[in-house]
Formats: sequence, C-alpha cells, structure tokens
Amino acid sequence: MPNDFDVIIIGSGAGGGTIAYTLADTGKRILILEQGTFLPREKRNWDPAFIFGEDGYKADINWEGPDGENIRPIVYYNVGGNTKMYGALLHRQRPEDFEKQQHRGGVSPEWPIKYDEYEPYYMMAEHVMKIHGNRGEDPTEGWYSGPFPFKAFPHERRIQEVADNLERMGLHPHHSNLALNRDMEEPWRRPCIACNTCDPFPCMVHAKSDAETALVRPALKHENVTLWTGSRVEKLIEENGKITRVEGTRDGEPMSLSADLVVVSCGAIQTAALLLRSRVANSSDQVGRNFTKHNQSGISAMDYSNPNPTIFQKTLGVHDFYHGSPEHPYPLGTIQLTGKAHWTRIMGDYASQGIDEQRAREVQQYAVDFWFTSEDLPDANNRIEWTDKGIKFNYRPNNRESHFEFLDYFQENYLKPQGFTDFMRSTKGLEFTWHQAGTAQFGTDPKKSVLDVNCKAWDVDNLYVVDASFQPSQGATNPTLTVVANAIRVGEHLRKDWFASDGVSVEDYPLSDPYMADSAGAQVLAPTYKAGDDESWGA
Repeated sequence: MPNDFDVIIIGSGAGGGTIAYTLADTGKRILILEQGTFLPREKRNWDPAFIFGEDGYKADINWEGPDGENIRPIVYYNVGGNTKMYGALLHRQRPEDFEKQQHRGGVSPEWPIKYDEYEPYYMMAEHVMKIHGNRGEDPTEGWYSGPFPFKAFPHERRIQEVADNLERMGLHPHHSNLALNRDMEEPWRRPCIACNTCDPFPCMVHAKSDAETALVRPALKHENVTLWTGSRVEKLIEENGKITRVEGTRDGEPMSLSADLVVVSCGAIQTAALLLRSRVANSSDQVGRNFTKHNQSGISAMDYSNPNPTIFQKTLGVHDFYHGSPEHPYPLGTIQLTGKAHWTRIMGDYASQGIDEQRAREVQQYAVDFWFTSEDLPDANNRIEWTDKGIKFNYRPNNRESHFEFLDYFQENYLKPQGFTDFMRSTKGLEFTWHQAGTAQFGTDPKKSVLDVNCKAWDVDNLYVVDASFQPSQGATNPTLTVVANAIRVGEHLRKDWFASDGVSVEDYPLSDPYMADSAGAQVLAPTYKAGDDESWGA
C-alpha cells in the first residue's frame, strides 16, 4: 500500500518550517504536524500584564528537574513554535565556533562541517528571514558572499549615545541583525512599525519573521502542503530500519500515519523525548545527552541624570569580547540590547530581589537593558530523560565563572565610565530554555553521534532531525539562524537524494513578499481554522 504522505514533518518551528518551505515546490505530499494551534490574534498579543503574567501564552506543562524539583518551562506550543515569542535577533555563528575551542570551564567541540560550507545557506536563511544589518561593523563576523537583505534599524537618541560612548572607549558596537519585515526608507511598504511590543511579544501585524509567518504560511500556499494542528505525536514505530508509522492523537482522537520520509523538529528537548519513548535512533546511547541552553543574564543599567525614553531599543550589539579580552584568554560572549523592558517584565526579572512596582517603574524610566550570552558546554550528564512521569530535565549549568566575569568586566570598564551608576542583574534559571540544543548531535562516527552529517539518524534510513538537536555546540550566538541555515542544507540534500530534484539558491528565498500575513489560501486542517478564511488564521 502507498504511504499516506511522502513527507511528514513533526513540528512547525524554525527547523520544521524551513524544511516545509524548502520542499514545498517539489510537488510531494507534505504534512506538517503541530501539537499546538495558531496563536490567537488579539489585543493581548501586546499586553505586557498578560505576556509577563504567570501564564501568558506559555504551555501548561511541568518537568522534573535534576534534583527532583518541579520546573515549569517557558515554552510555547503554537504554529511557529518558540519563535512566535522570540526577540528576532539572528546571528550567524562565528567561524571559530565550528572549531574546537578552549573555554575557562572546558572545551567546546569541533563540528564535522565548517563555516565555509554553511555560508551559502546562511545567505539563504538571511533572505527568507528578512534580516537587517550592516556588514563590516562586527569585528568577529565571518566572511560573507553578499550584503544583508535590508539596512539596519537606526538607533534612537539614547541608544546612539551609548553606542558613541562605547566606540570612544575603543569598542566596535554594531547594529543588531533583526528578522523584521520593515522597509527603512518607505515603511508603509511593509508591516513592521518598530514598536515597543516586539521583544518578547508575538507580532499582531505579522511583521516579525517567526517560523509561522516567514516559513510555514508561504509553504502552505502550495496545494501539496498540509498543516494539521492539535496533532501530538507520541511514538515513532520502527520496522526493519525504517519508520513505518507515526502514532499519536489529533484533537484527542487516535492518529496513525505513514510516510516515505519522517522529519522530526520538535525542539531539542521534545525531540529527545520523542526518540527516547519511541526507542529509536539510539544505538549510540547519545539521544538526550549534551544538552546546552546558553548562560544568559541581564543588566538594567541606570543613569539617573539621563532617562531612557527609547521606543525600539533592540538595535545595538557588542561582540568585541566574543573570543575574550586582554584580561581573559578565553571566550566571553555577546552583548545585545533587549526590547525596552516594561515595568511588568522588570517585576518578574527581579522578583527574587524584592522589587516593588514603584521601583520597577523607576527602572523602566531610566534603564538601558543589556543582555549577555555566553556558551555553556556539552556534557553527557546534562541530558533529557524520559520516565514514567514524563520529561526529566537533568541539566546543571557549567562554564559560568567566565560568564559572571564577563558581566563584571563590562559593567566596571564600559558602563560605569559612561555615567551609569546603578545596576540590577538577573541570571536566567532552568525554566528558560529558549536556546535549547544538542540532544541528538550530528557527526561522522555512529558510535558517538545520533545523526550523520546530513542529519539522518544513523540507525534509521528515513528519519531526519532538523531542529537545534543536531548542534555539537552553539557558540554564544542566538541559534535560530543556524537552525534555519542547516534545515535549508538538509532540505537541499533531500531534494537531490530523495526526490531527484534540483538544489536551492538565494533566488528560492525571495524578499518580494512584503505582507507575509496575506498567505491565507492554504491547505490547513484544524478544528477552528479553514483554508481561505482570513479571519481564522490567528496571529
């Protein structure tokens, strides 16, 4: 009997959305399975009290922590996955991130594929995600075969002051690489309004290049691509080295499907859980191991003689310390600005410090909000496990000494000298898994890795993984652009080797889609969403 579909993609986030987009024009019967539904398009999208409240749009799930404690992770089950709420700052990894690197806390491993091979796929990813930026500003960036698709967002007055001060102190501040659909010279042409409800809010006007808006919706324009929401995959059935059935529930009813090709992209944690409970692709005993999520902290820096009225703050980055400093012979990480923090977010960030509303409002008025990301290192003991209780999140942070040195160094040498006198800090805990990676690494040795270099499971002929699980490490950059670039690379492999089709190029990822939200005529099967009904598409 023929299979139900040619390709089943499990998950509609950055990896799954990219595979769907890349394979859509092959004519193959493609089904995207998403356990959530469309995030609703409503005024609460931009309501800080709701977004930073106890629930917001977060998934109602709990995991067991490394010491048996209860963890309620900040994750989102919607079409587009966690990208619906991300900050839309997308960097390439640095060329050095693909090599073995010595950190203060250990070693970051070498990748089997290097930056030069990824570069053309990074270009395609920057196009499809509509990245803004200025080449040549960032001293750590790798070589590039073309400019960013769009000009950088300019700094507002207060942020320009900070950038000028940093430059006078010898640093190389750069404009952030933002995945937003805005025409800087003629803003009316595209939907982005450069508002103060961008990071970390869902975009009500479809201006953020999240996976739903930039990838899934365009893929669904093709009649051969179908999306089922409310579809949770519980188990993959393997027979004779192939996945023969995908089993789970759809709208609470049993679901059993078959496909020539199965692509898993549930996020590094849920992908590991699915493989483990299915007991597939794990002859190496590496599934779930080497989980990483970055060391991340924020500093709210106040100069009470200089308020910060900035609306769109996330325009500045500093990478001068990516590989270290004169005082630190090991990598430190990246600095970026977050979206201008509303007092409700500040209350949550500093809740453990006893902050009250009056103080939070003061911080909002004066603070410039800096965000620090440093690499954590793969460790086989940092792992996702599947138990009779569900997911056990067995992760303990590492390489944190250099992360805290980084914060101290920048605060003392570059913030205080330019007039900042008061600081609040917050380091993110176990529940913050935005940058999850590494639980099904790719490699060249089936005894030490889960996937081959094309991200096919060593043990299973028709199973691929395209979320950040494949990453041996993730440097100190936001991982989404690397996930998209890798999924384009894997998609090209599938086009050529599975479907005898042609390759891909930048022309296949055009910039000519100014209003991505208008992609309504698509094959969507869901309980409350009908193809062609504009009002049913959610946000």
